[in-house]
Amino acid sequence: MSVPYEVRVAEEAADREACFVVRKEVFVGEQGVPEDIEYDSYDEGALHVLAVREDGVPLGTGRLLYGEAAAAKTDGDLTVGSLGRLAVKRETRGLGVGAAIVVGIEDAARTRGLAAVDLHAQTHALGFYERLGYVAYGPEFQDAGIAHRAMRKAL
Repeated sequence: MSVPYEVRVAEEAADREACFVVRKEVFVGEQGVPEDIEYDSYDEGALHVLAVREDGVPLGTGRLLYGEAAAAKTDGDLTVGSLGRLAVKRETRGLGVGAAIVVGIEDAARTRGLAAVDLHAQTHALGFYERLGYVAYGPEFQDAGIAHRAMRKAL
């Protein structure tokens, strides 16, 4: 099954709200992440990317932190962005939406002059990110009660 969609930077308020709705459905609803930690102070300044069907239905989202906002997540390296909050609605998983969002975030990172992108992958998603060129490093750790590994891709 193929679903026509586009991936775009969420510049309009309605697009940003759609990103938060998808995150709530996936992280809070499906994975049990407490809502008060799902949304954080980084959301305001982050670059959000949205995958949306031709009829306007949101399918997935992700965000990019860069500059000072990413520094705490990248050991202070301002040339590295931080990809996070990647979420794809259950009914569209396996259709390439997640990979397209990652590519959109990487393109935004390149536009901003970043040399690499880091992320914290849930361990069940390591293979997904490895297929996109990310390499795991460091030990496994818990975030919101879910096992994660740090990963990086040079751009």
